[in-house]
Amino acid sequence: MRVAITGGTGFVGRALTELLQQKGHEAIILSRSSSHSANNVTYINWLTNNSKPEVYLEGIDAIVNLAGESINNGRWTEKQKAKIYDSRMEATDEVIRIIQVLKKKPEVLINASAIGIYPASNTEVYNEQSTQQGHDILAKTVADWEQKALTAEQLGVRVALGRFGIILDRKEGALPLMALPYKMFVGGPIGKGDNWMSWVHIQDVASSLFYAIENNIQGPFNIVAPDPRRMDEFSKTLAKVLNKPHYFPVPAFALRLVLGEKSQLVLEGQKVVPDVLIANGFSFKYPELTSALTNIYSQ
Repeated sequence: MRVAITGGTGFVGRALTELLQQKGHEAIILSRSSSHSANNVTYINWLTNNSKPEVYLEGIDAIVNLAGESINNGRWTEKQKAKIYDSRMEATDEVIRIIQVLKKKPEVLINASAIGIYPASNTEVYNEQSTQQGHDILAKTVADWEQKALTAEQLGVRVALGRFGIILDRKEGALPLMALPYKMFVGGPIGKGDNWMSWVHIQDVASSLFYAIENNIQGPFNIVAPDPRRMDEFSKTLAKVLNKPHYFPVPAFALRLVLGEKSQLVLEGQKVVPDVLIANGFSFKYPELTSALTNIYSQ
């Protein structure tokens, strides 16, 4: 199987590429670097002047669109929020253009998305049938991103929308920032600690994306473990796994002062469940928080 990946040099893209290699499939990474091959992976230039990635993509079986400015980069200034939004729209427009010009269309487009489309709530439980949508910049970005990706259906391509939760990885994403205070022996609950953390291990992210390619998953599917925890529970479990004290609370106002609007990533949350993956027979390698964190910090 030949799978094209945009955003393939990010930490989710790298995990998916490694999984494809392990299973004997070909990964084609669309990146802004010059076209080349390395370690049985082909890198194709795109989103630059005169690049024509479609020349190399005839006969691909799937496209996984992960491209977009990281929400973890810097404060959310108006300029940065525009970059988060525009980068996703630009990349997805190019994905649709590529599909249009390919003589043989890929069978499926797996488009990255996020559980940030659901409103923050301490009481609601969201699955893929939930129609409630938030009104902040993340919810708008996700909603518009999904609608743009779904236009590939008009070209006869199955579209699956992988709504990522909080991805746990030792070196990237939110977890290193959460673990740092504990490693300095000043860790503790953040804010009130009652907001939900719908998390997922990076290996299960890669596996679920691959599963969606191979199986007939269509539309939204939540990429979260079936064990969401409130922030206080999550933090206590992290402290236990790291064998560090859980003493010093971080007040919400301090986070808002340091992070600005971006503080909502750790002060607000949603309880989200992966009903579509479970209904389609997907088996999580790390369905429970303690085992997930233990694996991450035993590496």
